[in-house]
Amino acid sequence: MKVLGLDVGEKRIGVAQADSATRIAVPVGYIIADGTEWEEIRRFSTRFNTKLFVVGLPRSNDGNETAQSQYVRNFVARLAKELPGAQVKFQDESLTSVVAEERLRSRRKAYEKGEIDAEAASIILQDFLDGCTTKIPEDYGKKKSKLGLKIFSGVMILVILGLLATGAVLFIKDKRAKERAEEYARKEAEMVAATFKFTIKPGETIMDIKKNLLAVDRNGASTAEEKLPNYTSEEVEEAFSANYDFEMLKSRPEGASLEGYLYPETIEFYGNSTVEEVLGRFLGEMQKAISENGLEAKYAERGLTLHQGIILASVVQKEANPADQATVAQVFLSRIAYGMALGSDVTVTYALDLADPGRTTYNNNYDALRIDSCYNTRLYAGIPCGAISNPGLTALQAVAEPTETDYLYFLTGDDGLMYYSHTEAEHNQNIYTHCQELCNVLL
Repeated sequence: MKVLGLDVGEKRIGVAQADSATRIAVPVGYIIADGTEWEEIRRFSTRFNTKLFVVGLPRSNDGNETAQSQYVRNFVARLAKELPGAQVKFQDESLTSVVAEERLRSRRKAYEKGEIDAEAASIILQDFLDGCTTKIPEDYGKKKSKLGLKIFSGVMILVILGLLATGAVLFIKDKRAKERAEEYARKEAEMVAATFKFTIKPGETIMDIKKNLLAVDRNGASTAEEKLPNYTSEEVEEAFSANYDFEMLKSRPEGASLEGYLYPETIEFYGNSTVEEVLGRFLGEMQKAISENGLEAKYAERGLTLHQGIILASVVQKEANPADQATVAQVFLSRIAYGMALGSDVTVTYALDLADPGRTTYNNNYDALRIDSCYNTRLYAGIPCGAISNPGLTALQAVAEPTETDYLYFLTGDDGLMYYSHTEAEHNQNIYTHCQELCNVLL
């Protein structure tokens, strides 16, 4: 049976796991305490098929509970509500993080704060497992009658002799079992110690991310003899089709993909992290960005739902560099207000990448601009049916807080600069003057 150990902090939660048979605790990661921790804990619970938790209960040096102790108790009360059926055992602890950091420092390898929390969780769990011994019977040691004591003593001598007779054999077997368990734990610890960094860049699509996941090296600088294999296509596809419990995802239309919701960032993971855990972290970062910047309310002021705001931000991300994104957002919002088509070529490119990535059918811009797709904002007015990339924070904020200009057209010139205009005639002149090459590139 598996058991999970938790080192609960206000910023992060360290996680460790152990098997009740081997009784060796191993750190498996950490969780950011930003409101998404309950979903992450559920993932760990599902991954290790257990609802048994050992939670560190802080104590002061004199053995008394502290304010942090109450924080942990409140956390456990919430855990019981978020994860029905959860069983929690407290393990008294103090200075665990200090000991954990000393351990990591002694390994002479770079580490981050989250790894200290994971190591601390393993110490808490190991202390609990080491203390799980068979209880002494309550009546053990009470006075017996002399006759009864003699009979008892004689029986015990026979029992002890019998135990000694089998003890040698059991000792050898037990020693071998412990050696196998230690070897197992060593290999598992080496796998956990392997880390890798994964990056999602602003403007990357799910197609890009899937390709990068298949190529990622999960072993990092690990010296383990047994290497972790690459993620498989099946694992990646299943992860993108999985259900994730984030508030931001509830505004999506049924059947919508995760496109637009994977926050561009570089994050470090333990080598044995699943693809779902990887995606979950990026989704969590997006949820955090939305909440901290009040994006849903700001989009509502523009007449947009959260989902629509993210879609528009994904188009802005592909159309402009950060310095121009707020003005490009203004152009799009103005065109929507006037009932005009967005007329964005990058949305057409996304439609083509979905329908004809090799451009075997749409091999010229005349045909490409007429592709019948809900992403084609040249053909259909309004916001496209879904995001076309994963936007960064500047693009998300650009839609929330566009410039106060009144342009209706823009283009990126051959010199890389952005040119704006108020009328179609001005726009056509800008094409003629500044965009002879770039405006004719195959979509």
